Amino acid sequence: MKFISEPSIPTKIQKMKERVRWLHPSIVSRRIDQTSMVIDDGNSDNPEFSFMVIGDSGSKARHNPQRRVAELMLPHQQECSFVLHTGDVIYIVGSREYYPQNFIEPYREFIVGGENPKRIPYDRMIFKTPILPVLGNHDYYDVPLMYRLLAGSTLPLRRFFSYKNIEIGWHGSNQGDAYARAFIDYLKSFNSKDELEFHLDEHYTAKTDTGNCLRYEPGRFTRVPNRYYTFRYGGIDFFALDSNTFNEPSPLPETQEGESSRRKLEKRRDEIEQEEMRILEACDRLDSNNPEEAEQLDALKAKLYQIDEVKIDIEKQLASHDEPVIDFEQLEWLKQRLINSWHTQEVRGRVVYFHHPPFVTEASKWEQAQTLAVRHRLRWVFDEVAKTLGSLTQGRPIVDLILNGHAHCLEYLRTTNTGHGDSNLNCIVCGGSGRRPRRQREEKSELMETFGDTADSHNRKVADSLLFVGRNGYDKQKRLPYSFVRIDVKDGYPPKFIVRPFVAERYQSEWYNNELEAFEL
Repeated sequence: MKFISEPSIPTKIQKMKERVRWLHPSIVSRRIDQTSMVIDDGNSDNPEFSFMVIGDSGSKARHNPQRRVAELMLPHQQECSFVLHTGDVIYIVGSREYYPQNFIEPYREFIVGGENPKRIPYDRMIFKTPILPVLGNHDYYDVPLMYRLLAGSTLPLRRFFSYKNIEIGWHGSNQGDAYARAFIDYLKSFNSKDELEFHLDEHYTAKTDTGNCLRYEPGRFTRVPNRYYTFRYGGIDFFALDSNTFNEPSPLPETQEGESSRRKLEKRRDEIEQEEMRILEACDRLDSNNPEEAEQLDALKAKLYQIDEVKIDIEKQLASHDEPVIDFEQLEWLKQRLINSWHTQEVRGRVVYFHHPPFVTEASKWEQAQTLAVRHRLRWVFDEVAKTLGSLTQGRPIVDLILNGHAHCLEYLRTTNTGHGDSNLNCIVCGGSGRRPRRQREEKSELMETFGDTADSHNRKVADSLLFVGRNGYDKQKRLPYSFVRIDVKDGYPPKFIVRPFVAERYQSEWYNNELEAFEL
Protein backbone atom coordinates (compact mmCIF):
# COMPACT_ATOMS: atom_id res chain seq x y z
CA MET A 1 0.00 0.00 0.00
CA LYS A 2 1.29 3.41 -0.94
CA PHE A 3 0.64 5.93 1.85
CA ILE A 4 2.47 8.85 0.27
CA SER A 5 3.22 10.06 -3.24
CA GLU A 6 5.87 12.36 -4.63
CA PRO A 7 5.70 14.65 -7.67
CA SER A 8 8.17 14.18 -10.49
CA ILE A 9 11.26 16.37 -10.70
CA PRO A 10 9.94 18.35 -13.72
CA THR A 11 6.70 18.98 -11.80
CA LYS A 12 8.59 20.19 -8.72
CA ILE A 13 10.63 22.61 -10.82
CA GLN A 14 7.73 23.94 -12.87
CA LYS A 15 5.36 24.41 -9.93
CA MET A 16 7.96 26.35 -7.96
CA LYS A 17 8.71 28.55 -10.96
CA GLU A 18 5.01 29.37 -11.27
CA ARG A 19 4.81 30.31 -7.59
CA VAL A 20 7.64 32.87 -7.84
CA ARG A 21 6.62 34.03 -11.35
CA TRP A 22 10.05 33.07 -12.63
CA LEU A 23 11.39 35.66 -15.13
CA HIS A 24 8.14 37.59 -15.28
CA PRO A 25 8.60 40.71 -17.48
CA SER A 26 8.16 43.01 -14.45
CA ILE A 27 10.97 41.13 -12.70
CA VAL A 28 13.28 41.10 -15.71
CA SER A 29 12.77 44.82 -16.39
CA ARG A 30 13.87 45.62 -12.83
CA ARG A 31 17.04 43.50 -13.17
CA ILE A 32 15.99 41.37 -10.21
CA ASP A 33 18.00 38.29 -9.36
CA GLN A 34 15.38 35.85 -8.06
CA THR A 35 17.96 33.62 -6.40
CA SER A 36 19.65 36.20 -4.17
CA MET A 37 18.71 38.08 -1.02
CA VAL A 38 20.24 40.40 1.53
CA ILE A 39 19.56 40.01 5.26
CA ASP A 40 19.04 43.58 6.42
CA ASP A 41 19.60 43.32 10.18
CA GLY A 42 22.38 45.88 10.64
CA ASN A 43 24.97 43.21 11.41
CA SER A 44 25.62 41.49 8.09
CA ASP A 45 29.02 43.20 7.64
CA ASN A 46 30.35 41.96 10.97
CA PRO A 47 33.03 39.30 10.28
CA GLU A 48 32.25 37.58 13.59
CA PHE A 49 28.75 36.18 13.97
CA SER A 50 26.90 33.04 15.04
CA PHE A 51 24.05 30.97 13.66
CA MET A 52 22.19 27.77 14.56
CA VAL A 53 21.32 24.72 12.48
CA ILE A 54 18.36 22.37 12.86
CA GLY A 55 16.76 19.81 10.58
CA ASP A 56 14.10 17.10 10.28
CA SER A 57 12.20 18.74 13.08
CA GLY A 58 8.63 18.93 11.84
CA SER A 59 6.92 16.34 13.99
CA LYS A 60 5.02 16.49 17.25
CA ALA A 61 5.88 13.19 18.89
CA ARG A 62 4.52 12.07 22.23
CA HIS A 63 7.15 13.87 24.33
CA ASN A 64 7.47 16.82 21.93
CA PRO A 65 11.25 16.54 21.37
CA GLN A 66 11.44 19.41 18.90
CA ARG A 67 10.08 21.72 21.58
CA ARG A 68 12.83 20.45 23.89
CA VAL A 69 15.39 21.35 21.22
CA ALA A 70 13.76 24.76 20.69
CA GLU A 71 14.02 25.45 24.43
CA LEU A 72 17.72 24.56 24.25
CA MET A 73 18.07 27.07 21.42
CA LEU A 74 16.42 29.98 23.23
CA PRO A 75 19.44 31.08 25.35
CA HIS A 76 21.38 31.48 22.08
CA GLN A 77 18.70 33.38 20.18
CA GLN A 78 19.99 36.87 20.88
CA GLU A 79 23.58 35.96 20.00
CA CYS A 80 22.73 34.17 16.75
CA SER A 81 21.93 36.05 13.56
CA PHE A 82 19.78 33.32 12.00
CA VAL A 83 18.78 29.66 12.02
CA LEU A 84 19.39 27.39 9.04
CA HIS A 85 16.87 24.58 8.61
CA THR A 86 18.06 21.60 6.55
CA GLY A 87 14.59 20.44 5.49
CA ASP A 88 11.62 18.25 6.42
CA VAL A 89 9.96 21.20 8.08
CA ILE A 90 6.66 19.31 8.32
CA TYR A 91 5.97 15.57 8.57
CA ILE A 92 4.65 13.40 7.06
CA VAL A 93 3.40 14.99 3.89
CA GLY A 94 4.20 18.69 4.34
CA SER A 95 0.54 19.51 4.94
CA ARG A 96 -0.56 23.02 5.84
CA GLU A 97 -2.77 21.60 8.61
CA TYR A 98 0.31 20.56 10.61
CA TYR A 99 2.19 23.88 10.49
CA PRO A 100 0.48 25.24 13.65
CA GLN A 101 1.44 22.32 15.93
CA ASN A 102 4.61 21.11 14.19
CA PHE A 103 6.32 24.43 13.45
CA ILE A 104 4.64 27.57 14.80
CA GLU A 105 4.00 26.24 18.31
CA PRO A 106 7.49 24.81 19.00
CA TYR A 107 9.35 27.82 17.52
CA ARG A 108 6.92 30.48 18.73
CA GLU A 109 9.63 32.66 20.35
CA PHE A 110 11.27 33.07 16.95
CA ILE A 111 8.07 34.37 15.33
CA VAL A 112 6.42 37.79 15.65
CA GLY A 113 3.23 37.34 17.68
CA GLY A 114 4.49 34.06 19.09
CA GLU A 115 2.95 34.81 22.48
CA ASN A 116 -0.34 33.83 20.78
CA PRO A 117 0.83 31.11 18.37
CA LYS A 118 -2.66 29.89 17.50
CA ARG A 119 -3.38 33.27 15.90
CA ILE A 120 -0.47 33.04 13.45
CA PRO A 121 -1.51 31.83 9.97
CA TYR A 122 1.09 29.46 8.55
CA ASP A 123 1.34 31.55 5.36
CA ARG A 124 1.76 34.87 7.21
CA MET A 125 4.72 34.12 9.47
CA ILE A 126 7.23 36.89 10.18
CA PHE A 127 10.40 35.88 11.95
CA LYS A 128 12.10 37.87 14.68
CA THR A 129 15.15 35.65 14.27
CA PRO A 130 15.36 34.45 10.66
CA ILE A 131 14.66 30.77 10.08
CA LEU A 132 16.04 30.05 6.61
CA PRO A 133 14.94 26.64 5.31
CA VAL A 134 15.45 24.36 2.36
CA LEU A 135 12.96 21.80 1.11
CA GLY A 136 13.10 18.26 2.44
CA ASN A 137 11.53 15.29 0.71
CA HIS A 138 8.60 15.32 3.15
CA ASP A 139 7.90 18.96 2.26
CA TYR A 140 7.09 17.75 -1.28
CA TYR A 141 5.06 14.65 -0.36
CA ASP A 142 1.33 14.25 -0.94
CA VAL A 143 -1.51 11.94 0.06
CA PRO A 144 -2.62 9.78 -2.89
CA LEU A 145 -6.13 10.64 -4.04
CA MET A 146 -7.46 7.09 -3.71
CA TYR A 147 -6.12 6.95 -0.15
CA ARG A 148 -8.11 10.04 0.71
CA LEU A 149 -11.29 8.91 -1.03
CA LEU A 150 -11.42 5.29 0.02
CA ALA A 151 -9.81 5.60 3.44
CA GLY A 152 -7.93 2.36 3.00
CA SER A 153 -10.15 -0.23 1.32
CA THR A 154 -7.71 -3.02 2.22
CA LEU A 155 -7.37 -2.09 5.90
CA PRO A 156 -9.84 -1.87 8.78
CA LEU A 157 -10.90 1.73 9.32
CA ARG A 158 -9.62 1.67 12.89
CA ARG A 159 -6.14 0.79 11.68
CA PHE A 160 -6.40 3.45 8.97
CA PHE A 161 -7.19 6.16 11.46
CA SER A 162 -4.45 4.88 13.75
CA TYR A 163 -2.02 5.46 10.88
CA LYS A 164 -3.61 8.83 10.12
CA ASN A 165 -2.82 9.91 13.65
CA ILE A 166 0.85 9.68 12.67
CA GLU A 167 0.52 13.07 10.99
CA ILE A 168 -0.52 11.90 7.52
CA GLY A 169 -3.26 14.52 7.30
CA TRP A 170 -5.80 14.91 4.54
CA HIS A 171 -4.12 17.41 2.26
CA GLY A 172 -0.47 16.69 1.66
CA SER A 173 1.90 19.43 0.55
CA ASN A 174 0.14 20.05 -2.77
CA GLN A 175 3.44 19.47 -4.60
CA GLY A 176 5.35 21.72 -2.21
CA ASP A 177 2.77 24.51 -2.21
CA ALA A 178 2.37 24.63 1.59
CA TYR A 179 6.12 25.13 2.06
CA ALA A 180 6.16 27.81 -0.66
CA ARG A 181 3.31 29.72 0.99
CA ALA A 182 4.99 29.46 4.38
CA PHE A 183 8.51 30.56 3.45
CA ILE A 184 8.94 31.72 -0.16
CA ASP A 185 7.90 35.09 -1.56
CA TYR A 186 4.74 33.76 -3.22
CA LEU A 187 4.44 36.20 -6.11
CA LYS A 188 1.73 34.10 -7.74
CA SER A 189 -0.71 35.46 -5.13
CA PHE A 190 -0.77 38.92 -6.71
CA ASN A 191 -3.77 39.20 -9.01
CA SER A 192 -2.73 42.23 -11.02
CA LYS A 193 0.41 43.57 -12.60
CA ASP A 194 0.13 46.75 -10.51
CA GLU A 195 0.03 44.76 -7.26
CA LEU A 196 3.03 42.72 -8.31
CA GLU A 197 5.07 45.76 -9.31
CA PHE A 198 4.21 47.61 -6.09
CA HIS A 199 5.45 44.58 -4.13
CA LEU A 200 8.65 44.34 -6.17
CA ASP A 201 9.37 48.05 -5.72
CA GLU A 202 8.86 47.73 -1.97
CA HIS A 203 10.80 44.54 -1.20
CA TYR A 204 13.34 44.01 -4.00
CA THR A 205 15.47 47.04 -3.25
CA ALA A 206 18.71 45.39 -2.11
CA LYS A 207 21.78 45.43 -4.37
CA THR A 208 24.08 42.52 -5.17
CA ASP A 209 26.73 41.73 -7.77
CA THR A 210 24.00 40.19 -9.93
CA GLY A 211 21.46 43.01 -9.79
CA ASN A 212 18.62 43.95 -7.48
CA CYS A 213 17.32 41.36 -5.05
CA LEU A 214 14.96 40.68 -2.20
CA ARG A 215 15.58 42.49 1.09
CA TYR A 216 14.98 40.16 4.06
CA GLU A 217 14.04 42.29 7.07
CA PRO A 218 13.68 40.46 10.41
CA GLY A 219 10.51 41.50 12.19
CA ARG A 220 9.03 43.05 9.05
CA PHE A 221 9.40 40.99 5.87
CA THR A 222 10.91 37.52 6.10
CA ARG A 223 10.52 35.63 2.85
CA VAL A 224 13.19 33.80 0.87
CA PRO A 225 13.19 34.41 -2.89
CA ASN A 226 13.12 30.91 -4.33
CA ARG A 227 13.47 27.18 -3.62
CA TYR A 228 17.25 27.66 -3.95
CA TYR A 229 18.97 30.92 -3.11
CA THR A 230 22.12 32.61 -1.84
CA PHE A 231 23.01 35.35 0.62
CA ARG A 232 26.21 36.85 2.00
CA TYR A 233 26.75 37.44 5.69
CA GLY A 234 29.96 38.47 7.45
CA GLY A 235 31.97 37.79 4.31
CA ILE A 236 30.61 34.23 4.03
CA ASP A 237 28.55 33.19 1.01
CA PHE A 238 25.67 30.86 1.92
CA PHE A 239 24.07 28.68 -0.77
CA ALA A 240 20.70 27.03 -0.07
CA LEU A 241 19.83 24.21 -2.48
CA ASP A 242 16.84 22.05 -3.33
CA SER A 243 18.38 18.58 -3.47
CA ASN A 244 14.99 17.00 -4.24
CA THR A 245 15.55 17.82 -7.91
CA PHE A 246 18.97 16.25 -8.36
CA ASN A 247 18.64 13.08 -6.26
CA GLU A 248 17.17 10.72 -8.86
CA PRO A 249 19.21 7.50 -9.08
CA SER A 250 21.00 6.49 -12.25
CA PRO A 251 19.31 3.65 -14.17
CA LEU A 252 20.22 0.05 -13.47
CA PRO A 253 22.52 -1.23 -16.22
CA GLU A 254 21.04 -3.34 -19.02
CA THR A 255 23.29 -6.23 -18.10
CA GLN A 256 22.97 -9.52 -16.29
CA GLU A 257 24.27 -7.82 -13.16
CA GLY A 258 21.69 -5.03 -13.55
CA GLU A 259 18.87 -7.55 -13.97
CA SER A 260 20.04 -9.38 -10.86
CA SER A 261 20.00 -6.09 -8.93
CA ARG A 262 16.48 -5.40 -10.18
CA ARG A 263 15.21 -8.77 -8.95
CA LYS A 264 16.82 -8.20 -5.55
CA LEU A 265 15.21 -4.76 -5.29
CA GLU A 266 11.78 -6.12 -6.23
CA LYS A 267 12.13 -8.88 -3.64
CA ARG A 268 13.17 -6.37 -0.97
CA ARG A 269 10.22 -4.12 -1.84
CA ASP A 270 7.79 -7.05 -1.43
CA GLU A 271 9.36 -7.90 1.93
CA ILE A 272 8.98 -4.30 3.07
CA GLU A 273 5.31 -4.21 2.11
CA GLN A 274 4.68 -7.37 4.12
CA GLU A 275 6.58 -5.87 7.05
CA GLU A 276 4.46 -2.71 6.81
CA MET A 277 1.30 -4.76 7.17
CA ARG A 278 2.69 -6.60 10.20
CA ILE A 279 3.64 -3.29 11.84
CA LEU A 280 0.19 -1.83 11.20
CA GLU A 281 -1.42 -4.90 12.72
CA ALA A 282 0.86 -4.59 15.75
CA CYS A 283 -0.03 -0.88 16.08
CA ASP A 284 -3.70 -1.80 16.02
CA ARG A 285 -3.27 -4.05 19.06
CA LEU A 286 -1.56 -1.43 21.22
CA ASP A 287 -3.29 1.08 23.49
CA SER A 288 -1.83 4.59 23.14
CA ASN A 289 -3.28 5.50 26.56
CA ASN A 290 -1.12 2.89 28.27
CA PRO A 291 2.32 4.49 28.87
CA GLU A 292 4.28 1.27 28.34
CA GLU A 293 2.38 0.34 25.19
CA ALA A 294 2.60 3.95 23.98
CA GLU A 295 6.39 3.69 23.97
CA GLN A 296 6.14 0.50 21.90
CA LEU A 297 3.73 2.28 19.55
CA ASP A 298 6.19 5.15 19.04
CA ALA A 299 8.95 2.68 18.20
CA LEU A 300 6.72 0.84 15.70
CA LYS A 301 5.70 4.07 14.03
CA ALA A 302 9.33 5.11 13.70
CA LYS A 303 10.13 1.73 12.16
CA LEU A 304 7.23 2.15 9.74
CA TYR A 305 8.55 5.50 8.53
CA GLN A 306 12.07 4.16 8.23
CA ILE A 307 11.19 1.18 6.05
CA ASP A 308 8.77 3.29 4.00
CA GLU A 309 11.69 5.58 3.10
CA VAL A 310 13.70 2.53 2.06
CA LYS A 311 10.81 1.44 -0.14
CA ILE A 312 10.61 4.86 -1.77
CA ASP A 313 14.33 4.69 -2.55
CA ILE A 314 13.86 1.23 -4.07
CA GLU A 315 10.96 2.44 -6.19
CA LYS A 316 13.08 5.33 -7.47
CA GLN A 317 15.74 2.84 -8.57
CA LEU A 318 13.22 0.54 -10.25
CA ALA A 319 11.59 3.47 -12.05
CA SER A 320 14.87 4.74 -13.49
CA HIS A 321 14.73 3.04 -16.89
CA ASP A 322 16.18 5.99 -18.78
CA GLU A 323 18.76 8.62 -17.95
CA PRO A 324 17.71 10.34 -14.71
CA VAL A 325 16.05 13.73 -14.74
CA ILE A 326 18.58 16.16 -13.29
CA ASP A 327 18.00 19.79 -12.37
CA PHE A 328 20.99 21.05 -14.35
CA GLU A 329 19.67 24.61 -14.21
CA GLN A 330 20.18 24.66 -10.44
CA LEU A 331 23.53 22.84 -10.61
CA GLU A 332 24.83 25.23 -13.27
CA TRP A 333 23.66 28.11 -11.09
CA LEU A 334 25.61 26.71 -8.13
CA LYS A 335 28.69 26.17 -10.26
CA GLN A 336 28.73 29.72 -11.59
CA ARG A 337 27.95 31.28 -8.21
CA LEU A 338 30.78 29.36 -6.57
CA ILE A 339 33.19 30.49 -9.27
CA ASN A 340 32.00 34.09 -8.85
CA SER A 341 32.34 33.78 -5.07
CA TRP A 342 35.98 32.73 -5.36
CA HIS A 343 36.63 35.72 -7.60
CA THR A 344 35.06 38.15 -5.10
CA GLN A 345 37.70 39.66 -2.84
CA GLU A 346 35.49 40.36 0.16
CA VAL A 347 34.27 36.74 0.40
CA ARG A 348 36.18 34.76 3.05
CA GLY A 349 34.36 31.44 2.92
CA ARG A 350 31.43 29.43 1.61
CA VAL A 351 28.70 27.32 3.23
CA VAL A 352 26.29 25.11 1.27
CA TYR A 353 23.18 23.62 2.88
CA PHE A 354 20.55 21.27 1.50
CA HIS A 355 18.54 18.23 2.60
CA HIS A 356 20.02 14.96 1.29
CA PRO A 357 23.54 14.30 2.67
CA PRO A 358 26.17 13.19 0.15
CA PHE A 359 28.15 11.59 2.99
CA VAL A 360 26.57 9.96 6.05
CA THR A 361 26.87 6.78 8.15
CA GLU A 362 23.33 6.67 9.57
CA ALA A 363 22.13 3.10 9.01
CA SER A 364 19.12 3.80 6.77
CA LYS A 365 20.70 6.46 4.54
CA TRP A 366 24.38 5.74 3.94
CA GLU A 367 23.93 3.45 0.92
CA GLN A 368 20.66 4.79 -0.47
CA ALA A 369 20.68 5.40 -4.20
CA GLN A 370 19.57 8.98 -3.54
CA THR A 371 22.59 9.55 -1.28
CA LEU A 372 24.95 8.40 -4.00
CA ALA A 373 23.08 10.40 -6.67
CA VAL A 374 23.44 13.63 -4.68
CA ARG A 375 27.12 12.86 -4.02
CA HIS A 376 27.83 12.37 -7.72
CA ARG A 377 25.87 15.44 -8.85
CA LEU A 378 27.59 17.65 -6.30
CA ARG A 379 30.95 16.12 -7.18
CA TRP A 380 30.39 17.09 -10.80
CA VAL A 381 29.76 20.71 -9.74
CA PHE A 382 32.86 20.83 -7.55
CA ASP A 383 35.00 19.21 -10.26
CA GLU A 384 33.88 21.87 -12.73
CA VAL A 385 34.54 24.67 -10.23
CA ALA A 386 37.99 23.28 -9.37
CA LYS A 387 38.87 23.00 -13.06
CA THR A 388 37.92 26.62 -13.63
CA LEU A 389 39.62 28.02 -10.53
CA GLY A 390 42.91 26.16 -10.90
CA SER A 391 45.46 27.37 -8.34
CA LEU A 392 43.20 30.18 -7.06
CA THR A 393 41.99 28.01 -4.15
CA GLN A 394 45.56 27.58 -2.83
CA GLY A 395 44.75 24.14 -1.48
CA ARG A 396 41.53 25.11 0.28
CA PRO A 397 38.41 23.00 -0.32
CA ILE A 398 35.82 24.40 -2.74
CA VAL A 399 33.48 25.12 0.19
CA ASP A 400 34.27 25.40 3.88
CA LEU A 401 31.21 23.59 5.16
CA ILE A 402 28.29 21.47 3.91
CA LEU A 403 25.17 21.18 6.10
CA ASN A 404 22.48 18.55 5.59
CA GLY A 405 19.53 16.78 7.19
CA HIS A 406 17.50 13.75 6.03
CA ALA A 407 19.45 11.34 8.26
CA HIS A 408 18.00 11.54 11.77
CA CYS A 409 21.20 12.11 13.67
CA LEU A 410 23.95 14.61 14.33
CA GLU A 411 27.13 13.71 12.51
CA TYR A 412 30.41 15.36 11.56
CA LEU A 413 32.30 13.86 8.63
CA ARG A 414 35.37 14.91 6.72
CA THR A 415 36.04 13.70 3.21
CA THR A 416 39.42 12.32 2.25
CA ASN A 417 41.39 13.06 -0.90
CA THR A 418 38.76 11.56 -3.19
CA GLY A 419 40.61 12.53 -6.35
CA HIS A 420 37.81 15.00 -7.10
CA GLY A 421 36.62 18.48 -6.21
CA ASP A 422 34.85 17.13 -3.12
CA SER A 423 38.15 16.39 -1.35
CA ASN A 424 38.79 17.53 2.24
CA LEU A 425 35.28 18.82 2.84
CA ASN A 426 33.74 19.37 6.28
CA CYS A 427 30.21 17.95 6.37
CA ILE A 428 27.74 18.22 9.25
CA VAL A 429 24.48 16.30 9.19
CA CYS A 430 22.00 18.02 11.47
CA GLY A 431 18.84 15.98 11.05
CA GLY A 432 18.09 15.04 14.63
CA SER A 433 16.09 18.06 15.78
CA GLY A 434 12.70 16.44 16.33
CA ARG A 435 12.15 13.25 14.40
CA ARG A 436 12.98 10.00 16.17
CA PRO A 437 16.78 9.49 16.04
CA ARG A 438 18.32 6.56 14.18
CA ARG A 439 21.38 4.42 14.70
CA GLN A 440 24.76 4.45 13.03
CA ARG A 441 25.43 1.62 10.62
CA GLU A 442 27.29 -1.43 11.94
CA GLU A 443 30.30 -0.64 9.73
CA LYS A 444 30.74 2.55 11.75
CA SER A 445 33.04 5.38 10.72
CA GLU A 446 34.82 4.73 7.41
CA LEU A 447 32.89 5.39 4.19
CA MET A 448 34.12 3.48 1.15
CA GLU A 449 33.14 4.05 -2.48
CA THR A 450 33.55 1.93 -5.59
CA PHE A 451 35.32 3.72 -8.44
CA GLY A 452 35.65 2.49 -12.02
CA ASP A 453 33.49 0.17 -14.09
CA THR A 454 32.69 -3.45 -13.31
CA ALA A 455 35.75 -4.81 -15.11
CA ASP A 456 38.19 -2.44 -13.38
CA SER A 457 36.57 -1.33 -10.15
CA HIS A 458 38.25 -0.61 -6.84
CA ASN A 459 37.19 0.62 -3.42
CA ARG A 460 38.54 3.81 -1.91
CA LYS A 461 37.83 5.53 1.39
CA VAL A 462 36.02 8.80 0.70
CA ALA A 463 35.09 10.04 4.19
CA ASP A 464 35.56 9.50 7.92
CA SER A 465 32.84 9.99 10.51
CA LEU A 466 34.42 11.93 13.38
CA LEU A 467 31.29 12.36 15.52
CA PHE A 468 27.97 10.52 15.51
CA VAL A 469 25.07 11.27 17.86
CA GLY A 470 22.08 9.01 17.27
CA ARG A 471 19.93 6.37 18.86
CA ASN A 472 21.90 3.89 20.93
CA GLY A 473 21.27 1.16 23.47
CA TYR A 474 18.27 -1.16 23.66
CA ASP A 475 15.21 -1.67 25.81
CA LYS A 476 15.61 0.13 29.14
CA GLN A 477 19.11 1.32 28.18
CA LYS A 478 17.91 2.98 24.98
CA ARG A 479 18.92 6.60 24.50
CA LEU A 480 17.20 9.02 22.10
CA PRO A 481 19.34 12.15 21.58
CA TYR A 482 17.79 15.13 19.75
CA SER A 483 20.09 17.92 18.69
CA PHE A 484 21.01 21.23 17.11
CA VAL A 485 24.33 22.95 16.52
CA ARG A 486 25.51 26.47 17.07
CA ILE A 487 28.28 27.65 14.78
CA ASP A 488 30.45 30.66 15.67
CA VAL A 489 32.23 32.24 12.71
CA LYS A 490 35.47 34.00 13.57
CA ASP A 491 37.27 36.84 11.82
CA GLY A 492 40.19 36.10 9.53
CA TYR A 493 41.04 34.60 6.17
CA PRO A 494 40.25 31.80 5.88
CA PRO A 495 37.59 31.99 8.58
CA LYS A 496 37.39 29.62 11.54
CA PHE A 497 34.12 27.88 12.36
CA ILE A 498 33.59 26.80 15.97
CA VAL A 499 30.91 24.09 16.07
CA ARG A 500 29.04 23.65 19.36
CA PRO A 501 26.64 20.67 19.45
CA PHE A 502 23.72 20.64 21.90
CA VAL A 503 21.69 17.57 22.80
CA ALA A 504 18.36 16.97 24.56
CA GLU A 505 18.38 13.26 25.34
CA ARG A 506 15.50 11.10 26.47
CA TYR A 507 16.64 8.23 28.66
CA GLN A 508 14.53 6.06 30.97
CA SER A 509 11.53 8.41 30.67
CA GLU A 510 13.57 11.50 31.66
CA TRP A 511 15.14 14.36 29.70
CA TYR A 512 18.80 15.36 30.02
CA ASN A 513 20.40 18.39 28.37
CA ASN A 514 24.04 18.32 27.30
CA GLU A 515 26.48 20.56 25.48
CA LEU A 516 29.05 18.39 23.72
CA GLU A 517 32.66 19.39 23.31
CA ALA A 518 33.09 22.10 20.67
CA PHE A 519 35.33 21.52 17.67
CA GLU A 520 36.98 23.83 15.17
CA LEU A 521 36.83 23.67 11.39
